[in-house]
Amino acid sequence: MPRSQSPSTVDRRKFLSKVAVAGAVTALPTAQAAEPAKKSVTRGAAPPSAAQQAVEFGAVEQVQQVAQAPVMASNCGSDFMTDVMKSLNIDYVFSNPGSSFLGLHESLVNYGGNKSPEFITCMHEESAVAMANGYYKAAGRPAATLCHSTVGLQHAAMALYNAWCDRVPLITILGNTLDLTSRAGGNDWRHSAQDPVGMVRDFVKWDDQPTTLQGFGESLVHGYKIACTPPMEPIAIVADSDLQEMELPDRAGLSIPKYTPSQMPQGEAGAVREAARMLVAAERPVIIADRMARTPEGLRLLVELAELVNAPVLDLASRQNMPTTHYLYQNASRGALLSQADMVLGLEVTDFWGQINQFKRGEKTGTLRVKDGTKLVTIGVNDLYMKSNYQDFQRYAPVDLSISGDGEATLPALIDAVKVAMTAERKSSLPGRAEKFRKLHAENYEAARQAAAIGWDASPVSTSRLCMELWQAINAEDWALVSVGASEGFVSNWPHRLWHFEKHHQYLGYGAGGGVGYGLPAAVGAALANKALGRFSVNIQCDGDFMYANGALWTAAHHRIPLLTVMHNNRAYAQESMLVQGMANRRNRGIDTSKIGTAIEDPFIDYAKVAQGLGVWSEGPITDPAKLGPALRRAVQIVKQGHPALVDVVTQVR
Repeated sequence: MPRSQSPSTVDRRKFLSKVAVAGAVTALPTAQAAEPAKKSVTRGAAPPSAAQQAVEFGAVEQVQQVAQAPVMASNCGSDFMTDVMKSLNIDYVFSNPGSSFLGLHESLVNYGGNKSPEFITCMHEESAVAMANGYYKAAGRPAATLCHSTVGLQHAAMALYNAWCDRVPLITILGNTLDLTSRAGGNDWRHSAQDPVGMVRDFVKWDDQPTTLQGFGESLVHGYKIACTPPMEPIAIVADSDLQEMELPDRAGLSIPKYTPSQMPQGEAGAVREAARMLVAAERPVIIADRMARTPEGLRLLVELAELVNAPVLDLASRQNMPTTHYLYQNASRGALLSQADMVLGLEVTDFWGQINQFKRGEKTGTLRVKDGTKLVTIGVNDLYMKSNYQDFQRYAPVDLSISGDGEATLPALIDAVKVAMTAERKSSLPGRAEKFRKLHAENYEAARQAAAIGWDASPVSTSRLCMELWQAINAEDWALVSVGASEGFVSNWPHRLWHFEKHHQYLGYGAGGGVGYGLPAAVGAALANKALGRFSVNIQCDGDFMYANGALWTAAHHRIPLLTVMHNNRAYAQESMLVQGMANRRNRGIDTSKIGTAIEDPFIDYAKVAQGLGVWSEGPITDPAKLGPALRRAVQIVKQGHPALVDVVTQVR
């Protein structure tokens, strides 16, 4: 039997949903419903009806049974659930359809009018969650995902872990049938559980399985609040199928709780004043920012703080914390600045130990990057909530002053305290620091520009040319780099070395959990947010990551999401190839076999054809660097017309 007709596949997604099929069959005479469907459809002809498809898939008996079921009440449990979601102003629900949330699906698109939230059709649950992740980082508002019970949640788990490590709030609603007498048999049993969220409980902040509609309403509002309170994380709510499908003649006794967001927690005032005194007293302070800037205001505040004391900023690029054009943006001088620092301030730095220590694979101890006696201060929410199983919290870093509070929310108080602590003598010494860093910033930019020119005309295309040709094609737009693989290091950090990142929205960070398959769907989710904001979204897409989740391109095409995707097609899982080489070198075994298990070749993948098959305009594969700029300019015009586009570029490794 072909895969598309296997009973397990049909049952898993219940290709003919109970409600949709019932409506389709009752609209047709019984004889017509039983008529065998034709095996072929002429291009452009109307698709077969739901009833005809039912015959094709061997589901006639099931369809006829459903057709005889009583008509659903005009008001039902999932209508109430929809209203709860609307009360939270959730714009989108990202989902791959599943039978465990049929009632809620139907209510969203019919009762709710498929608006606020709108159902975004995804090809995979992991992609759905990654889209919600990217959407939040672009829009600053949580989105929701619907997961099909046990199997859907297993697919979604990796993306939930990425969101957990990325400190991103999103709302996962999970279908489940708790009452065993309500399960139809077969997959209804295999896809139900007593505790379905148990498999992801270690990397969601909170979860609940309410057993009443009022409980669902309170849990969803409560969970939304928990997710949006720092440290922000995903939460999961189970929507029981019986609650979804129950008749609800009236709503007596039901109410939707008012959502009141928590105020962002600020650092303790005395500790903030002490941190300000240390900053002012330091001769060579350094600021490290990680997931500090939640909003554009965070970027503005960091600039103000850095300028007050003329402290260089090292931006770890989990968000855009500091404009790259600012003279105090000093990523290129990281090693020298840390080695000379007498005070280091970490703002929402997840791995502070890793910033002040040099650690190599195979070694058990690290080498300090800072001098003995350097004052170390951290401000962040990492200590406010933590779980022990998954080790994303990193090594413990002994510091001189640890302030628990949201970094962005604490900066205004820190800035005020610095102004109070600033002496006339210290203020007079600051212009000299500024001049030093202006000169260093200019030198670093010129060095990067010179380095980018090396191999400019090489084939495969150098990553520096890939990035700079892209920059030339988009810099006149209100652009946003919405994704760049698992790390910008995959393209040698060329964008942050040479592009002008001056606005908070122009860079969203990467998949913090390191899960392959994040890049493309997260870019699609972010581009959906940017579509409403009038921004031009661009994604530098790694080839291995693309093959995990290329169905996200179909979502972009189907929902008319404008996104420019540029393939960094180095035809390998290049990082793993380099790691295998390093391990082989340590063991003196040579590197000739490093491509085994890491190369994406024999055959090469034509990503342009893959994109075309998914309904996306594309060009490539491009091997001649002279053809890259014109292709990118053509793609930009397609995106400006409101469509996704992809340019496949065969590139060097990094």
